[in-house]
Amino acid sequence: MRRFIQLQIGLLLYGASLALMVRADLGLNPWSVLHQGLSERTGISLGMVVNLVGLLVLLVWIPLRQKPGVGTICNVLLIGTAADVALWALPPIEGLALRSAFLTAAIVLNGAATAAYIGAGLGPGPRDGLTTGLVRVTGWRIGWARTAIEVAVLAMGWMLGGVAGVGTVLYALANGPLVQWFMARFEIAPKPEAEAEPAPSV
Repeated sequence: MRRFIQLQIGLLLYGASLALMVRADLGLNPWSVLHQGLSERTGISLGMVVNLVGLLVLLVWIPLRQKPGVGTICNVLLIGTAADVALWALPPIEGLALRSAFLTAAIVLNGAATAAYIGAGLGPGPRDGLTTGLVRVTGWRIGWARTAIEVAVLAMGWMLGGVAGVGTVLYALANGPLVQWFMARFEIAPKPEAEAEPAPSV
């Protein structure tokens, strides 16, 4: 039960962090630049685009032989929905100081939320699974695979009108260390009997 509750809280907070970054208007993380660009082009709400892109990415899992978990499905359903609700509740803001505060809060909250839902151990998000699946199929290092994917989606999002800026750079620099720090606090260790079971072959 704790895993499931932590998963839900992490996904909801992730959506809220996305809304904070949008309101800061100083640049989004790479995937969100793509989501925002698609939203601008289609007229579909940002949160719904997040959910729909997550669903489409899941289809790419099929040739990569990735298996979704309950956390994967919840990811597709909740993050975008939470982002739309938070954007509805948070009006646009003005002033560089307030926007900078929103950006800082968004980056820290995103790191905590990511660690919470990954630490629950109930399945990766669609975009995380895309990276690990690509690593398994291509033999690339995970850092290279993640960088290649994020550069590609950032470029597409920017061409579609998504906002990239100082927030994008700060997110790229801070997200890894933040997730690592929060993981030490949120990761739920497997039960002893699960640890004793032989690891499945890959």
